[in-house]
Amino acid sequence: MKVSTRQKIMNKAVMLFNKNGFASVTLFEIAGELKMTRGNLTYHFKDKDILLKAISDEFWAKLDVEKQKRRMLPSFENMHNEVQLFYRFQKEYAFIFLDNHVINHPAIRKKYRETMNQNIREMKATIAFAISAKNMHPEPFEGIYHNLAFNFWMISFYWINVQKISGDKSKKTDEEGELRLWSLLVPYLTEKGLKAFRKFFGDAYLKKLGKSFNADIGAYINF
Repeated sequence: MKVSTRQKIMNKAVMLFNKNGFASVTLFEIAGELKMTRGNLTYHFKDKDILLKAISDEFWAKLDVEKQKRRMLPSFENMHNEVQLFYRFQKEYAFIFLDNHVINHPAIRKKYRETMNQNIREMKATIAFAISAKNMHPEPFEGIYHNLAFNFWMISFYWINVQKISGDKSKKTDEEGELRLWSLLVPYLTEKGLKAFRKFFGDAYLKKLGKSFNADIGAYINF
Protein backbone atom coordinates (compact mmCIF):
# COMPACT_ATOMS: atom_id res chain seq x y z
CA MET A 1 0.00 0.00 0.00
CA LYS A 2 1.31 3.43 -0.97
CA VAL A 3 2.39 5.58 1.99
CA SER A 4 1.08 9.15 1.89
CA THR A 5 3.44 12.13 2.08
CA ARG A 6 1.90 13.07 5.42
CA GLN A 7 2.63 9.61 6.83
CA LYS A 8 6.18 9.65 5.44
CA ILE A 9 6.79 12.93 7.27
CA MET A 10 5.44 11.50 10.52
CA ASN A 11 7.48 8.30 10.20
CA LYS A 12 10.70 10.21 9.52
CA ALA A 13 9.98 12.65 12.34
CA VAL A 14 9.49 9.80 14.84
CA MET A 15 12.81 8.28 13.76
CA LEU A 16 14.67 11.59 14.16
CA PHE A 17 12.92 12.53 17.42
CA ASN A 18 13.79 9.11 18.89
CA LYS A 19 17.42 9.50 17.81
CA ASN A 20 18.10 13.17 18.60
CA GLY A 21 15.24 14.41 20.79
CA PHE A 22 12.21 16.50 19.87
CA ALA A 23 13.79 19.87 20.71
CA SER A 24 16.94 19.19 18.67
CA VAL A 25 15.22 18.39 15.37
CA THR A 26 13.93 21.13 13.05
CA LEU A 27 11.32 20.93 10.30
CA PHE A 28 14.11 21.88 7.89
CA GLU A 29 16.10 18.78 8.94
CA ILE A 30 13.07 16.52 8.55
CA ALA A 31 12.43 17.96 5.08
CA GLY A 32 16.10 17.45 4.17
CA GLU A 33 15.99 13.81 5.24
CA LEU A 34 12.96 13.31 3.00
CA LYS A 35 14.53 15.31 0.13
CA MET A 36 11.61 17.71 0.02
CA THR A 37 11.36 21.45 0.47
CA ARG A 38 10.46 22.92 3.85
CA GLY A 39 7.46 24.54 2.14
CA ASN A 40 6.20 21.14 1.02
CA LEU A 41 6.53 19.83 4.57
CA THR A 42 4.80 22.83 6.16
CA TYR A 43 1.90 22.36 3.73
CA HIS A 44 1.14 19.23 5.77
CA PHE A 45 2.39 20.40 9.18
CA LYS A 46 2.61 24.15 9.76
CA ASP A 47 4.83 23.78 12.83
CA LYS A 48 6.39 21.18 15.13
CA ASP A 49 3.56 21.38 17.67
CA ILE A 50 1.04 20.33 15.02
CA LEU A 51 3.39 17.54 13.91
CA LEU A 52 3.85 16.40 17.51
CA LYS A 53 0.10 16.28 18.11
CA ALA A 54 -0.43 14.23 14.93
CA ILE A 55 2.25 11.73 16.01
CA SER A 56 0.86 11.61 19.54
CA ASP A 57 -2.68 11.01 18.28
CA GLU A 58 -1.37 8.24 16.02
CA PHE A 59 0.46 6.59 18.93
CA TRP A 60 -2.52 6.59 21.31
CA ALA A 61 -4.89 5.45 18.56
CA LYS A 62 -2.64 2.54 17.55
CA LEU A 63 -2.19 1.53 21.18
CA ASP A 64 -5.94 1.62 21.80
CA VAL A 65 -6.68 -0.48 18.69
CA GLU A 66 -4.21 -3.15 19.80
CA LYS A 67 -5.54 -3.09 23.36
CA GLN A 68 -9.10 -3.56 22.12
CA LYS A 69 -8.00 -6.69 20.24
CA ARG A 70 -6.71 -8.18 23.47
CA ARG A 71 -9.30 -6.89 25.93
CA MET A 72 -11.68 -9.63 27.01
CA LEU A 73 -11.66 -10.46 30.70
CA PRO A 74 -9.58 -8.33 33.11
CA SER A 75 -7.37 -11.36 33.74
CA PHE A 76 -3.69 -11.53 34.63
CA GLU A 77 -3.01 -13.19 31.27
CA ASN A 78 -4.51 -10.26 29.36
CA MET A 79 -2.72 -7.83 31.67
CA HIS A 80 0.58 -9.57 30.90
CA ASN A 81 -0.10 -9.31 27.16
CA GLU A 82 -0.93 -5.60 27.47
CA VAL A 83 2.32 -4.91 29.32
CA GLN A 84 4.29 -6.53 26.50
CA LEU A 85 2.30 -4.48 23.99
CA PHE A 86 3.00 -1.28 25.91
CA TYR A 87 6.74 -1.99 26.04
CA ARG A 88 6.75 -2.52 22.27
CA PHE A 89 5.08 0.83 21.63
CA GLN A 90 7.41 2.53 24.10
CA LYS A 91 10.32 1.57 21.87
CA GLU A 92 8.56 2.61 18.65
CA TYR A 93 7.72 6.06 20.08
CA ALA A 94 10.52 6.33 22.63
CA PHE A 95 10.80 10.13 22.51
CA ILE A 96 7.23 10.50 23.83
CA PHE A 97 8.36 8.84 27.07
CA LEU A 98 11.94 10.09 27.31
CA ASP A 99 11.94 13.70 26.07
CA ASN A 100 11.04 16.25 28.77
CA HIS A 101 10.00 18.79 26.14
CA VAL A 102 7.37 16.31 24.99
CA ILE A 103 6.32 15.07 28.43
CA ASN A 104 5.66 18.65 29.55
CA HIS A 105 3.81 19.64 26.39
CA PRO A 106 0.25 20.63 27.48
CA ALA A 107 -1.53 18.37 24.97
CA ILE A 108 0.71 15.39 25.77
CA ARG A 109 0.54 15.91 29.53
CA LYS A 110 -3.27 15.86 29.38
CA LYS A 111 -3.22 12.57 27.47
CA TYR A 112 -0.74 11.12 29.96
CA ARG A 113 -3.13 11.90 32.82
CA GLU A 114 -6.05 10.32 30.97
CA THR A 115 -4.03 7.21 30.18
CA MET A 116 -2.73 6.96 33.74
CA ASN A 117 -6.25 7.08 35.17
CA GLN A 118 -7.51 4.56 32.61
CA ASN A 119 -4.65 2.12 33.26
CA ILE A 120 -5.12 2.35 37.03
CA ARG A 121 -8.85 1.66 36.61
CA GLU A 122 -8.06 -1.34 34.40
CA MET A 123 -5.60 -2.67 36.96
CA LYS A 124 -8.18 -2.27 39.72
CA ALA A 125 -10.66 -4.19 37.57
CA THR A 126 -8.07 -6.95 37.16
CA ILE A 127 -7.52 -7.12 40.93
CA ALA A 128 -11.29 -7.13 41.60
CA PHE A 129 -11.73 -9.93 39.05
CA ALA A 130 -8.92 -11.91 40.69
CA ILE A 131 -10.50 -11.48 44.13
CA SER A 132 -13.91 -12.60 42.83
CA ALA A 133 -12.25 -15.67 41.27
CA LYS A 134 -10.46 -16.28 44.59
CA ASN A 135 -7.08 -15.92 42.92
CA MET A 136 -6.15 -12.97 45.15
CA HIS A 137 -6.74 -12.35 48.83
CA PRO A 138 -9.08 -9.53 49.83
CA GLU A 139 -7.28 -6.26 50.55
CA PRO A 140 -5.28 -6.79 53.76
CA PHE A 141 -5.17 -3.09 54.69
CA GLU A 142 -7.14 -0.19 53.26
CA GLY A 143 -5.26 1.49 50.41
CA ILE A 144 -2.92 -1.41 49.62
CA TYR A 145 -4.58 -2.36 46.34
CA HIS A 146 -5.05 1.25 45.23
CA ASN A 147 -1.29 1.73 45.72
CA LEU A 148 -0.63 -1.59 43.99
CA ALA A 149 -2.59 -0.46 40.92
CA PHE A 150 -0.77 2.88 40.89
CA ASN A 151 2.68 1.30 41.32
CA PHE A 152 1.91 -1.19 38.56
CA TRP A 153 1.15 1.70 36.18
CA MET A 154 4.22 3.65 37.33
CA ILE A 155 6.68 0.81 36.70
CA SER A 156 5.17 0.02 33.28
CA PHE A 157 5.18 3.67 32.21
CA TYR A 158 8.70 4.53 33.37
CA TRP A 159 10.40 1.24 32.52
CA ILE A 160 11.91 2.63 29.30
CA ASN A 161 13.54 5.36 31.43
CA VAL A 162 15.02 2.66 33.67
CA GLN A 163 16.42 0.93 30.59
CA LYS A 164 18.00 4.18 29.39
CA ILE A 165 19.59 4.87 32.78
CA SER A 166 20.95 1.33 33.02
CA GLY A 167 22.15 1.43 29.40
CA ASP A 168 20.64 -1.99 28.71
CA LYS A 169 18.31 -2.17 25.69
CA SER A 170 18.14 -5.95 25.46
CA LYS A 171 14.96 -8.01 25.31
CA LYS A 172 16.05 -9.53 28.60
CA THR A 173 15.57 -6.15 30.25
CA ASP A 174 11.97 -6.04 28.98
CA GLU A 175 11.39 -9.36 30.70
CA GLU A 176 12.94 -7.97 33.87
CA GLY A 177 10.38 -5.17 33.76
CA GLU A 178 7.57 -7.73 33.53
CA LEU A 179 9.08 -9.73 36.40
CA ARG A 180 9.18 -6.66 38.62
CA LEU A 181 5.51 -6.07 37.94
CA TRP A 182 4.63 -9.64 38.80
CA SER A 183 6.70 -9.46 41.98
CA LEU A 184 4.23 -6.79 43.18
CA LEU A 185 1.30 -9.17 42.71
CA VAL A 186 2.56 -12.62 43.66
CA PRO A 187 2.57 -11.99 47.45
CA TYR A 188 -1.22 -11.35 47.31
CA LEU A 189 -2.08 -14.51 45.35
CA THR A 190 -4.05 -17.27 47.04
CA GLU A 191 -3.02 -20.90 46.68
CA LYS A 192 -5.53 -21.12 43.83
CA GLY A 193 -4.07 -18.03 42.21
CA LEU A 194 -0.51 -19.27 42.59
CA LYS A 195 -1.49 -22.57 41.01
CA ALA A 196 -3.01 -20.70 38.05
CA PHE A 197 0.15 -18.54 37.84
CA ARG A 198 2.37 -21.62 37.70
CA LYS A 199 0.14 -23.22 35.07
CA PHE A 200 0.32 -20.18 32.79
CA PHE A 201 3.96 -19.11 33.31
CA GLY A 202 5.63 -22.24 34.64
CA ASP A 203 7.74 -22.74 37.77
CA ALA A 204 10.86 -21.47 36.01
CA TYR A 205 9.27 -18.05 35.52
CA LEU A 206 8.38 -17.82 39.19
CA LYS A 207 11.99 -18.57 40.13
CA LYS A 208 13.17 -15.67 37.94
CA LEU A 209 11.25 -12.97 39.82
CA GLY A 210 14.46 -11.60 41.25
CA LYS A 211 17.67 -12.27 43.10
CA SER A 212 17.51 -13.87 46.52
CA PHE A 213 17.46 -11.28 49.26
CA ASN A 214 20.38 -11.35 51.68
CA ALA A 215 18.92 -10.76 55.14
CA ASP A 216 22.36 -10.30 56.71
CA ILE A 217 22.42 -6.62 57.70
CA GLY A 218 26.20 -6.77 57.75
CA ALA A 219 26.13 -7.04 53.96
CA TYR A 220 24.77 -3.48 53.79
CA ILE A 221 26.03 -1.68 56.88
CA ASN A 222 29.47 -1.66 58.45
CA PHE A 223 29.23 -1.43 62.24
